[in-house]
Amino acid sequence: MKIDVQGESAYCYTNNREIDPAKESVVFVHGAGMDHTVWTMYARHFARHGRNVISVDLPGHGRSGGEPKASIEDMADWVVALLDELGIGQTAIVGHSLGSLVALDCAARHPGRVRALAIVGSTAPMPVSDAILDASAANDHAAFEMLTEYGYSKRHLYGGNANPGMWMVGSTLRLFERSGPGVLHADMNACNQYLQGLERAAAITCPVLMVLGQGDRLTPVRSTMPLQEALPEPRVVVLEASGHTLMAEAPNALLDALRSVL
Repeated sequence: MKIDVQGESAYCYTNNREIDPAKESVVFVHGAGMDHTVWTMYARHFARHGRNVISVDLPGHGRSGGEPKASIEDMADWVVALLDELGIGQTAIVGHSLGSLVALDCAARHPGRVRALAIVGSTAPMPVSDAILDASAANDHAAFEMLTEYGYSKRHLYGGNANPGMWMVGSTLRLFERSGPGVLHADMNACNQYLQGLERAAAITCPVLMVLGQGDRLTPVRSTMPLQEALPEPRVVVLEASGHTLMAEAPNALLDALRSVL
């Protein structure tokens, strides 16, 4: 679905269904340098079970126009503007990595709009290494390579996709390569500069689910403890044998976890 948001063309995947404001809704927000396609399996599931699904391409990503937003707060406000355009008053929101910060900020600053929150592969703060910031600023392919390699658990770097014939690592690398010049750097910089995460977490009032990968090397489980403590009684699910890219590494286990709160 194409729709104008804040004066720019925006795309969101809805499983080819019209939005019905009378139904419960679920918004999916992708991670840095990615797009709505990382959530296709999950969006289809919830659409089949009677929800509106809105899997977004953030500005400057995928099929959405405009420039990438410079801050997490700007991205969260954009999500709310999208909801306004669609006539949706309240929704559940799911975010991965950068998208988890967007979802967190949205739930904290717009509490009346979010009925449930699921954050996947998340930590706060979410610092980014100088090596990745420098490489992404230079539009160096090394930034894609580093994020792809460290985005998977060591076991899944060698394969093991539950879907025969699908190459997880190669698919992720190609997804990064499809992003426009400067998009990944804008996203990485937004993550690195977002220092309000714990304060925002403490303000959240809706049910919260955290899904983490035991083998995550970008947002390790140990780094999530301050966020877990700041959130109001989150349900925390740690998936064994998964890294940061949980949607590909543990698709069925992640779906089971999301169903519990969404």
